[in-house]
Amino acid sequence: MTVAPTSSVALDGRFARELPELAIAWPAQPVDDPTLLVLNEPLAGRLGLDPDWLRTPDGLRLLTGTVLPDGATPVAQAYAGHQFGGFSPRLGDGRALLLGELVDVDGRLRDLHLKGSGRTPFARGGDGLAAVGPMLREYVISESLHALGIPATRSLAVVATGRPVYRESTLPGAVLARVASSHLRVGTFQFARGTGDGQLLRRLADHAIARHYPQAAVAEQPYLALFDAVVAAQAELIARWMLVGFVHGVMNTDNMTISGESIDFGPCAFLDAFDPATVFSSIDTGGRYAYRNQPVVAQWNLARLAEAMLPLFADDQEAAVDLATQALGRFGDRYQATWTRGMRAKVGLPDGLDDGVDDHVAAALIDELLDQLQGSRVDYTGFFRALGVAARGDTEPARSLVLDIAAFDEWAQRWRAVAPDGELMDRTNPVYIPRNHLIEQALEAATGGDLDPVGELLAAVSAPYQPRPGLERYAEPAPDDFGAYRTFCGT
Repeated sequence: MTVAPTSSVALDGRFARELPELAIAWPAQPVDDPTLLVLNEPLAGRLGLDPDWLRTPDGLRLLTGTVLPDGATPVAQAYAGHQFGGFSPRLGDGRALLLGELVDVDGRLRDLHLKGSGRTPFARGGDGLAAVGPMLREYVISESLHALGIPATRSLAVVATGRPVYRESTLPGAVLARVASSHLRVGTFQFARGTGDGQLLRRLADHAIARHYPQAAVAEQPYLALFDAVVAAQAELIARWMLVGFVHGVMNTDNMTISGESIDFGPCAFLDAFDPATVFSSIDTGGRYAYRNQPVVAQWNLARLAEAMLPLFADDQEAAVDLATQALGRFGDRYQATWTRGMRAKVGLPDGLDDGVDDHVAAALIDELLDQLQGSRVDYTGFFRALGVAARGDTEPARSLVLDIAAFDEWAQRWRAVAPDGELMDRTNPVYIPRNHLIEQALEAATGGDLDPVGELLAAVSAPYQPRPGLERYAEPAPDDFGAYRTFCGT
């Protein structure tokens, strides 16, 4: 569809209409001098929006929330959350707004949401603004995860506001326009439960079922089926994070979606050297959200969702707890199944490859290999691509990356004996991820006004499995002088 005037863009207010207790109508802060930094043209097309129109002054006003279609009412969403284990009963969108819902070309409902659009009643003393660097980080990371086949919110555009943002230094400001199947969070249910309004909690669950899991509506116990579906979606999501070495960095309950999409990319990063204890976030001093802890934290967060939903499971609390415990207990098996299947593919051992490759043999090969990677602090992404070459007969690229060559040779002999599938490995293991040193270089350049490095990095990570001439530097690990990497929330 070609959109001409803003009024022809249809933005529904279903969330605010059905759950007004969880929405505060609020305007975006005016932007006098918007400049488009990056636009996701394929996503715009999927949303039925004309990319050329989005580049016009009217389009930029839509992307910053300053001029909206008739009838559209932006809202700040309310939610609670456990942040690093401590409960905050009232968080909400402090610098974000839900502009409304769009219907994409496939007929699916999608939220159009802003970040950095100014203070709201949930701002808690913050300025409600965002800087260019963190918004471009979210754009690159979210689009990288999408290209890797991992559910994530999508980034539609980053627009520079022309106003300064004051952090440790003065930075150029920006607004991110992003898209999600919804922004319902574990913390949304925690907030609803905290109001003491049982009907609100029930309406929220009905809204989530209709939006994400309509099959739960016909289940014998619809709300338990909803919870079970969220457990399954999150188990698969976290396993897929782990398989590509993604570290979210701030897995608070307000950053866990009901849909199973990755959301809120602040201090996130991808592993360089393989170390399960890796922590990137500067505020995670205790390592709560370390790479290896992500499955445990996800299950802990889901337990908080179960607590919030207990009144919906059964009238008797003990019976409700039993039902929730059984459903939550399925997280481990679901996570392990996805992770094991993914790791087998990473080393070229699909199910049914060879009758002699039973689960125990595969598990031993995987465990031993990960131990070697940790001991050698091998570049995680690069090693598995090199291992694909080894599956075709040339072990030297992978062999040269490890310290204990004798141990690797013995492992490789047993692995090669089961005829790993190199083509499967190439389809499974990315060549390009948003490597931390490249992210920093690109964001520093963009903050200074040079957007070319961001565009080049996006071009690489948007097609992560296919090596291309001229992009060799995007597949290389960080230089030795890059040092220990720390990330920041950007607020």
